[in-house]
Amino acid sequence: MENLINYIASFFLDMGYTGIVVMMFLEASFFPFPSEVSMIPAGYFISQGKMTFFMAIGAGILGSILGSSLNYFLGKYLGREFLSKYGKYVFISHEKLEKMDILFKEKGKSIVFFGRLIPVVRQYISFPPGISNMNFYVFMFLTGLGSSIWVTFLVLLGYFYGDNQSLINNALNNFKYLCIILLIIGFSIFIYNKFKNKSK
Repeated sequence: MENLINYIASFFLDMGYTGIVVMMFLEASFFPFPSEVSMIPAGYFISQGKMTFFMAIGAGILGSILGSSLNYFLGKYLGREFLSKYGKYVFISHEKLEKMDILFKEKGKSIVFFGRLIPVVRQYISFPPGISNMNFYVFMFLTGLGSSIWVTFLVLLGYFYGDNQSLINNALNNFKYLCIILLIIGFSIFIYNKFKNKSK
């Protein structure tokens, strides 16, 4: 599977910036395609003078926004109806859907922004905002902002450590752990405030 992904990445990278847009579109939608195999090589190409910094990052952000928008509209026009009919079979009741709506009204902006920085979550975080009918322009702005941080981080990794896989892996792991810790802290604060308000 890894060899197949690397072959696909090599094919699209030969297309230049258009290939980056396509790969990041796949990564941001529901296809299991890791952004690391597109943006880290792009950073290495920048160090070799084969690409420019802002064009590569812009292509990555554009692809992320397009792929996330696809998931948003799938959630908006198909997700709620599907979950209303079949959600009970996967333990998603009507009450849970309502709680999700409330959660996204209160903390949706933070969830979308930080969700773009967390592996696996990044690919599926766009469905709930669509289901909860979050403002699309707000969603796009937060998606672009979160994606710009992730894309820039990957490009810089490729630029400085493009030929050192062990350093890249260590940096990726540290970044992922940091994002998870921040998410846990944020969620803990949210739960604490909930209980505090209830006690009042």
